[in-house]
Amino acid sequence: MILPGKLYLSLPTVSTFGFTGLVGLAIAQPLFAQGEVQIASAAPRSVDRSIEEVVVTARRRDESAQDVPIALSVVNETALEATGSYNLGEIQRLVPSLQISNLNPRNTNINIRGLGSSVALTNDGFENGVGVYIDNVYYGRVGQSQFDLVDLSQVEVLRGPQGTLFGKNTTAGAISISSKAPSFEPEYSAEISAGEDGYLQARSSFSGPLVEDKVAYRLSLAHTERDGFIKNVHNGKDVNDYRNVTARAQLLILPADEVAIRLIGDYSRQDANSVATPLVRGFTTYDDGTPIPNNFQDRIDRVGYTPVSLNPFDHKVDLDSHFQADMASYGGSAQVDWDLGESTLTSISAYRWWDWNPANDGDRTGLNVFPQAFQENRQRQFSQEIRLASNSNELVDYVAGVYHLWQRNEGNGGSELGPDAPNWFLPDVPAAVGNAALNGFRAETFSVPETQSSALFGQLTWHLSDKVELSTGLRYTYEKKDGSYRQRHVGGTDPGTLPPDLAAAIAGIRQGFFPVTTFETSFSDSSVAGLASLSYALTPDVLVYGTYSWGGKSGGLNLTAIPDGVDPHVDPEKISNYEIGLKSQWFDGRLTVNSALYLTEIRDYQTAITEQLASTVAFRQYISNTGKVRSQGFETDVIYQFANLGQVYASVTYADVTYRDYANAQQAPENLNLGSIQDLTGEQLPGVPEVSYVAGFDYALPASIGHRDIEFYTSASYSHNSSYFTDVSNSRYSKQEDYGLLTARIGARSVDGRWDFSLWGKNLADEEYFQVLSPQAFGLITAVVGDPRVIGATLKTNF
Repeated sequence: MILPGKLYLSLPTVSTFGFTGLVGLAIAQPLFAQGEVQIASAAPRSVDRSIEEVVVTARRRDESAQDVPIALSVVNETALEATGSYNLGEIQRLVPSLQISNLNPRNTNINIRGLGSSVALTNDGFENGVGVYIDNVYYGRVGQSQFDLVDLSQVEVLRGPQGTLFGKNTTAGAISISSKAPSFEPEYSAEISAGEDGYLQARSSFSGPLVEDKVAYRLSLAHTERDGFIKNVHNGKDVNDYRNVTARAQLLILPADEVAIRLIGDYSRQDANSVATPLVRGFTTYDDGTPIPNNFQDRIDRVGYTPVSLNPFDHKVDLDSHFQADMASYGGSAQVDWDLGESTLTSISAYRWWDWNPANDGDRTGLNVFPQAFQENRQRQFSQEIRLASNSNELVDYVAGVYHLWQRNEGNGGSELGPDAPNWFLPDVPAAVGNAALNGFRAETFSVPETQSSALFGQLTWHLSDKVELSTGLRYTYEKKDGSYRQRHVGGTDPGTLPPDLAAAIAGIRQGFFPVTTFETSFSDSSVAGLASLSYALTPDVLVYGTYSWGGKSGGLNLTAIPDGVDPHVDPEKISNYEIGLKSQWFDGRLTVNSALYLTEIRDYQTAITEQLASTVAFRQYISNTGKVRSQGFETDVIYQFANLGQVYASVTYADVTYRDYANAQQAPENLNLGSIQDLTGEQLPGVPEVSYVAGFDYALPASIGHRDIEFYTSASYSHNSSYFTDVSNSRYSKQEDYGLLTARIGARSVDGRWDFSLWGKNLADEEYFQVLSPQAFGLITAVVGDPRVIGATLKTNF
C-alpha cells in the first residue's frame, strides 16, 4: 500500500536541524517521593533515541537525503516547533543560503545563493527564480506563500538549479514544503502561545479515520495576531500589526491497496495595518557636495513640517492616510498515486486563488502629498502534473512526466495626489498651475499578464555499480505569455474647463507624473533544461558528487509605464551551474558533515531599472536584461549528536555574487548629479550577504515527578549575516551592517506527549536591524525595520 506524499519525521543528518531532545546523563535512583523531581536513571522506554535517516523527495521519490547528490537543507517538524518558525521569513534564519527580503507580501524576493530575483519593485509580468511548492503544488506568486504554514512535516530547501524536475523557474533553487498527511490512528494536538506586543497564536490539528482503513481526514487550524510595535503619532494607534487565519482540510482515500488519493483544501487570510516605514534620515547634498535641488529638507521647511523622528528605532511614524496589507490565498488540490508494481503513476491537479488588497501612504509623512498608492492583484492559476516514477530498481531509476501551468494575474492600481503635492513637487511652478495640475489628480492602472506553460521532463539514475551513480535529465518547456497595460487620468481639475494654454501646461505636468498609455504585448519561446550528475560512494557513509546543470528563467513582460523605446518584452535568463559536493557521516552517524562548492553563471540577468524622465520630477521603473552575473561560493553543514546529551550544529555559507558585466546600472541617489547610470561591474548584488551562518544546540534531560516521566529541555540558535545593500543601486545609504539574531527556548514536557510547556524568546539581544533601506532621489531614506525582541510562552497538548 502506498500513501501520497509520504512524510517522515527526521532526526539530524544532511543539514537537518532536528532539535530532538536527547537523553541526559544518568544517575541511578529508581524510586522517588510524590512530587520530588530527580534525574532519571535512563530514558523512559517510550522514547526512541536512535538516529533516523532523513527522507526527502528532491528527485520526486522517497530517498535518504545522504544518498541524493543535491545540496539541500531539511528543516523538520521538531525544528520548526523549537524555533517557532511558522513562515518562510523565520525559516530562512535556519538556512543561511536562503535570503528573503520583504517590503510587503507582494513585494517579496526570495533568493538562494544570492540568485532568484532582483531586489526591487515587483513586476507582475515576471516570475521568481526560486520555486515554492506546498504539497507538490507550485505557487506562481511569492505572495501566496507569505502566510503562517500549518501542521508541517518538513521543509526542504534545494540549492542550485532544479529545472529538470521542478520546472523552468527554479534556476536558483526550490523550496518544497510538506504538510502532515491524514492518519488512520486518531490524533489531536493543540497549542497556544502568548508573548509581548500582544502576540497570540493558537494552533490545533485533528486527524483520524472516517471509514476504517479506507478514508482518513486531517483538519488543521491556526490563528496568529500581534499588536503593532510602531506608533503612528497621527492617530495614536500602534501599526504594523497583523492577524492571520489559516485552515487546511485533507482527505486520504484508499479505494484499493494500489491506489491512494489525497485531497487538500485550504484557506488563509491576513489583515494587517502595515507596512509603515519609519524615516531614517535626510541628506541635502550629493556625495561631491553639490546641493540636491528640492531636497527633503527644502520640502518640509517650505511648509514648516517637522518629522516625528529620524531615528527608525524610536518606532514612530506620522502617517495621515489609510494603509493596509490585506490578502487571502485559497485553493484545492488532488493527488492520485497508483502503484503499478515496478513504478508509480502520480497525478497532481490544483487550482489556486490569491487576492491582494493593499493601501499605502505614498509620501510617508503627515503631509497630504501622496495619500494613496496601491496595486491590487487577483491571481488565478491551474496546474496539472502527471509523472511516472520507478520503484526500487537495481540498474536504472527513472522519472518522466508532463506538466502544464495556466496563470492569470489581474492588477488594478491607483495613485492619488493631495493638496500638499504642488508645493512638494513643483515649488517653481505658479501655485494656480500646480494646484490645478496635481491637487486631487489621480491615475488608475490596469494590467493583465497571462501565462500558458507546458513541459515534458525525464530523469534517469544509472546505478553503474554499488558505489557509482550517474544521473541525467532533460526538461523541454514551451511557454506563451500575453499581457496588456493601461494607465489613464481620473479626478482633479478637468483641463477642458480651463483656457487652452493653462490646459496644455496641466496636461504636460500630469503626463510627466503618470503618462497616459495603453499597449498589448505577447511572446512565446521554448527552452531546454538539463543536468548530468556523477556520484561516488567512497564508503557507505561518505559520498562525493559532481554536477553540471543548465536551464533558464522565463522571459517577462514589462507591464508598467515604460519609457519610449523600451521593449516591453524582456529576454529569458540563461543559467549554467557547476557543483561538487561531499555528504558524510562519521562515528556511527553521530557526526554529519556536508559541503558543496559551486559556480553559477547567468547571462541576460533580469534586474530593475529606474529612470528619471527628462525635465520632470517623475521616475519610471521597469525590468531589463543586464550582461552577466556570477555566483560562486561554498556551504558547509555540521551536526554532532552527543550520546545521551544532545546535539550541536552549525551551517555556514560564503556567497560571492557579483555583476560581471553591468556598465549601465541605475545610479545611486547620492550620485545622481553625475548621471543616471553607473558601472556596477564587479560589485556584489544587493540583498546578498557575503557570509551567513547559523549555529545552535539542543539538550534534554529526563526526570521523574512521582511516577510521571518528563523531560526538561532547552535549545538555542544564533543566525548571522554580514553586511549587504538593500537597494538595487547599491547606494551606500541602503547598506545594512552585519547583524545576528538569537532565538532560545526552555521548557518541560511529558514523555508521552500529553503536555509541553516552554518559555521562549526571539531576537533575544533586541538587535536593531533593517529588512529594507530605501534611499530616495530627493534625499530621504525610509526603512522597513526588523522585529524587536519578543518573549513569550507556549502550552501544547497531544493525544
